[in-house]
Amino acid sequence: MLLNQRASFPLAQRFHAQGAPIGEVFSFISGLYFRGKLAYAGRFAAGLTYVITAREGLARPQLIVTPRDLEETAEIPIDASEPRYREPLERDCRQLDCAEIVLLGSIATPKYFEPLTGLYGERVLFPEMFVGRGDMSRGGLMLRAAASGQELGYIPALTAVRRGKRPPKLPKL
Repeated sequence: MLLNQRASFPLAQRFHAQGAPIGEVFSFISGLYFRGKLAYAGRFAAGLTYVITAREGLARPQLIVTPRDLEETAEIPIDASEPRYREPLERDCRQLDCAEIVLLGSIATPKYFEPLTGLYGERVLFPEMFVGRGDMSRGGLMLRAAASGQELGYIPALTAVRRGKRPPKLPKL
């Protein structure tokens, strides 16, 4: 929908005319999950938030992207064995000056887990309540935490259960 040049909603019009922030674009594409990530990071890590991209490595959520950028990005698989994805990510991670990284993405697959833990080891943290949850459940959890001001508890991703038992559904709001 976003790439459709005839789309008339405001984000699409702005996206085609001058580009739009990658955070907004990804929030539209992935919905609840990415909105939850941005809300949570904005509440608990304001100014220290990065988006993992397939082509650019780490990007600030405010980075302006165009339809062409999005199409070129879509050509690169987000796969730990894909050098076009992994090399920019590792390059940018090496430039970070931080004691720890909180990953708000999945650790169930190697796409984020391997590059980040390969560089930072035990310093890559992960919300323990994410274990066993799908994308939408994690998004809902992060939105609730951001709204309540209650930060989630973190554990090292290297020692976390990567594929756990599914927890009960979140209560309806």
